[in-house]
Amino acid sequence: MQYAVFSLLKVKPANRELQTFLHLSMNFTKADLKKETTYKASRSGGKGGQNVNKVSSKVELLFSVNDSALFSDEEKALLLSKLQSRFNKDGLVQVICDEERSQYLNKEKALERLALLLTRALHKPNIRKATKVSKAAKAARLTSKKINSLKKENRKKDFED
Repeated sequence: MQYAVFSLLKVKPANRELQTFLHLSMNFTKADLKKETTYKASRSGGKGGQNVNKVSSKVELLFSVNDSALFSDEEKALLLSKLQSRFNKDGLVQVICDEERSQYLNKEKALERLALLLTRALHKPNIRKATKVSKAAKAARLTSKKINSLKKENRKKDFED
C-alpha cells in the first residue's frame, strides 16, 4: 500500500512547513527512504551531562539521489539542481540532527527532515494565469479618481476676485 510521505507519522507535526506538505502525495514512503539511507553516529555536544561524553547520539543521515530507485530521471535531475547546496563532496545529501538525547529520536527527526527536503525540492508551484482587469473595475477606479480630483480641486482658493 502506498502512503504519502508524512501519513506514517502518528502525531500531528509541530512544524508548520511539515503541515503544509501533508496533503502532497509523493511516490515514496518513509520506509522506502529508510531503506536507501545510511547513518553515521557520533558524539554530540550540548545537554545531557556525562551521558554526552559516552553515547553517540548525533546522527548524520546520507542519501544518494543518483543511486535511488525511488525517483525517475526527470525527478533526479530536478533534485540535483535544487539541492546543489546540500550535497557533500561525495555527492550525497547530508542531513545532520543532534537535537535529542537519544540516537533513535535523532534518526527519526533526520529522516523527517530528509523527506521534507525532498518533497519541497520536488514541489512544482502552480503557474500563475494572467488575468485582465474587468471593464467595470476600470470604470469604478476612474470614477473614484475623478471624484477625488474634484474634491481636491474644490479645496483650492480662488484669488482672482
